[in-house]
Amino acid sequence: MKDDRIIELEIKAAYQEDLLQELNKIVARQQQQIDCLEATCRMLNERIKSLSTEGTGGGENIEEVPPHY
Repeated sequence: MKDDRIIELEIKAAYQEDLLQELNKIVARQQQQIDCLEATCRMLNERIKSLSTEGTGGGENIEEVPPHY
């Protein structure tokens, strides 16, 4: 009886270790994806900034109302 309980606990511990390893792999992969997305956002932000400074052309207002209004 006592041996059965120990074996059952060992089996549960083994499953939990496997699950923990899988979760660690998933978290690591998600962190890589987050890092990639952050780099993309930084690049896009810099690109937007450079386009907005190029597009102003000497102080023009980007949000200016078009002349037909």
